[in-house]
Amino acid sequence: MDYLVGIDLGSTSLKAVIYDTDGNAVAGGARPTERFNPDTDHPDWTVWQPQQIWGGTAEALREAVGRLDDPARIKAVAVTGMGMDGVPIAEDGTWLYPFISWLDPRTQPQLQWWLANIGAEKTFSIGGNPVWAINAALRIRWMAENEPEILARTATWLLIEDFLNFMLCRRRATDYSMASCMMLFDQKTLDWSDELLGLAGIDRRLMPDAHPSTTVLGEVTADAARATGLPAGTPVVLGGHDHLCGNLPVGAFRPGVVLDVTGTWEIVSASKPEPVLTPQLRQTGLTVQAHVARGTWAAWASTPAGECLEWFRKEYGLAESHRNETEGGTDWDYLIGAAKEAPPGAGGLLFLPHLSGSTCPVVDPKSRGAFVGLRSMTTKAEMIRAIFEGLDYQFLDILRAVEGGLGLTAERIVAVGGATRNTFWMQNKADVSGVPVEAPQIEEATPLGAAMLAGIGVGIYNDELHAFEKVRRPGPVYEPNARLAETYAERFEVYRQVYPSLKQISASLADLAAS
Repeated sequence: MDYLVGIDLGSTSLKAVIYDTDGNAVAGGARPTERFNPDTDHPDWTVWQPQQIWGGTAEALREAVGRLDDPARIKAVAVTGMGMDGVPIAEDGTWLYPFISWLDPRTQPQLQWWLANIGAEKTFSIGGNPVWAINAALRIRWMAENEPEILARTATWLLIEDFLNFMLCRRRATDYSMASCMMLFDQKTLDWSDELLGLAGIDRRLMPDAHPSTTVLGEVTADAARATGLPAGTPVVLGGHDHLCGNLPVGAFRPGVVLDVTGTWEIVSASKPEPVLTPQLRQTGLTVQAHVARGTWAAWASTPAGECLEWFRKEYGLAESHRNETEGGTDWDYLIGAAKEAPPGAGGLLFLPHLSGSTCPVVDPKSRGAFVGLRSMTTKAEMIRAIFEGLDYQFLDILRAVEGGLGLTAERIVAVGGATRNTFWMQNKADVSGVPVEAPQIEEATPLGAAMLAGIGVGIYNDELHAFEKVRRPGPVYEPNARLAETYAERFEVYRQVYPSLKQISASLADLAAS
């Protein structure tokens, strides 16, 4: 049996997973992703150190490869991971400054400059990006303004996956999905935008060559082989952005399939055979991005989800925590059990899950969360059920934005992430949306997606669909309850009135808090 390696560079861990060609994990290794706050004058500045990213990944690879009887059966390796964090690389290959993490707030001044001088409309119409402070273009502008000598010595700006590929095979390149994270990429031409580069004052020489995912970049060098345990000469294949790699093992790149990734955050995405860059889509807060599935583009939104439940558990779940200690189980078992016992509609209670503002289908960072309909007889069980229902109303609101903006109809929702273990939540999502929800039995979709791209690149799979058919793991399908779907459809229309009714109040509260 041949093997494929998927490397996943995440914010909490650096993983290496080795799969057989049927998608079965046969070995793995992991190391923590370490945050650093090296500037005492700016304690909130957060970076990843290149030596730790490379060193931790190399150790994870050595651990995984060391568990194989015959490492020579590894046919290819590909990398996936987080999107916007990049590092300046000198002509001789040395790194000149740490990765500025997506957790780092330092680029707010560059964000305001970009909005005033280039604008959200122009940016989206070319690159499909909302203007976020974490976009790589703003990191480069920060470097130009604050560390010009370093930028002058920079030959290439490499995003974190591209840096690891460089360390493996010494090739400076990126794929279309990662290039999309730079806020400098033209989605129609699939090349760097001379217009955006010119407006931003960024030299094109800093941009690595962009290629489709599955492109073979080179081979693992002798130095990289000694560091990682990978056989020298192993093909290194372009992977891509983590959430898009996660689409592949569950078939969410197919028409009519919407992917729902739910954990601390929820990501909702769908695919089209062309980029949709309309003003209507921009106003919903969706991002348009070249997909790792070739000839495809993704439109996606992200919003906090599990964070709302975690807030309630931490602040109001003391009794359940005590039951956990005295009766066994977990506090979540008791909270979810209470939500199940509460009636659909939560006794007339609605929850607006804007604890961290709103990102889609309206973009409003000043919006605040709310319980609406509290009465003296409202129970904790109804409150926790209202949170689940509010999150699913929010999901449906995003789903409608995706469908309307892309001109498609969701025929099936494929759910992945930690939330899929919560069968109550999955069934409620199907009931609220009125669409079947499938939860494939794949635990690590992201590194598996990278391994699939590696396999396509070296010819083990014919294409993305062939790879999906080889590795797919069907799971339970939650069919919507027709009676409940009708009830929730009525309540959803009431839910949609909550944000507009509270918009000005939330803005005033946010302004008062800021002052």
